[in-house]
Amino acid sequence: MKVVVGMSGGVDSSVAAYLLKQQGYEVIGVTMQIWQKEDNQTVEENGGCCGLSAVEDARRVAQMLDIPYYVMNFREEFDQKVIRYFMREYLNGRTPNPCIACNRYVKWESLLQRSMQIGADYIATGHYARIEQLQNGRYAIRNSVTAAKDQTYALYNLTQEQLMRTKMPVGAYEKSQVRAIAEELGLYVAHKPDSMEICFVPDQDYARFIEENSGKKIPEGNFVTTDGKIVGRHRGITHYTVGQRKGLNLSMGKPVFVLEIRPETNEVVIGDGTEVYADRLICSDLNFMSVPDFPDDFPVVAKIRYNHRGTKAHVRRIDADRAEVIFEEPVRAVTPGQAVVFYDGEYVAGGGTIIK
Repeated sequence: MKVVVGMSGGVDSSVAAYLLKQQGYEVIGVTMQIWQKEDNQTVEENGGCCGLSAVEDARRVAQMLDIPYYVMNFREEFDQKVIRYFMREYLNGRTPNPCIACNRYVKWESLLQRSMQIGADYIATGHYARIEQLQNGRYAIRNSVTAAKDQTYALYNLTQEQLMRTKMPVGAYEKSQVRAIAEELGLYVAHKPDSMEICFVPDQDYARFIEENSGKKIPEGNFVTTDGKIVGRHRGITHYTVGQRKGLNLSMGKPVFVLEIRPETNEVVIGDGTEVYADRLICSDLNFMSVPDFPDDFPVVAKIRYNHRGTKAHVRRIDADRAEVIFEEPVRAVTPGQAVVFYDGEYVAGGGTIIK
């Protein structure tokens, strides 16, 4: 059986390739070329996990593991499905998660399709998660053995077809074990630091990136309270996200937070710490994983951001593609544009995109 491993030049995908070769698979290493410009300096500064050094690291690992290695061009897919989506969401007052979009539409949809064309049976990644087929016949993401590195939240949107054809071998290991395997093999990347930033905005200045790449000047506007009182001027809505406290530059005599972003009026609504909590949300673009549908009043543990510990909640369908999530205790900073992911025990039941 042939498997294409997405190799980012990091220790996790490198060890994933090794483990699959040990299991008897015919392994092919692939790095996805996603950078939008050709000059070396731009590629290195903005390529992130897929920059030139990542390609060189992955190539060296492939040589050591004695597996074929290729760089595949996914520039157009990444531009259309990730970068443009990222900019569009911020311009509409939402806070997107580009890694989820990249996983769904580039790392899986595009890479899987390209891999099938060259005769592969599976694709594989170095994500800390596990894939299992349940008794009901459906495939689901299961929590990795290490809670500290668990990456299941960013994978909730994968389809049954994608899960059926995916391997995630490092999900059964602790991070320290993965580094130990790499060190024992003498891999150059054994102690390479993890990449944490958004790969195409390495300096984290989202507003500057959006202005430079969308061709749109983001206008200043008003900070307002929930009762409509104007309390200051903001720098442009792309500078803010729900729950934000730092960088507001408001003298209110107490800590204040972003409660809402209103692109239609170019207003940023602020309030105190108690107002930033909510006991429910509405989500859309539903994806079902461990279950074919959400039964009425479905009990779950819901995560509203990557580093959220999760809160007990009940999911109620509103219509074909929307659901209401009611939390058993209020949660902080429910952010439109982010994902809400539902867990049924150790398994991802599904999730959706927060709209309200």
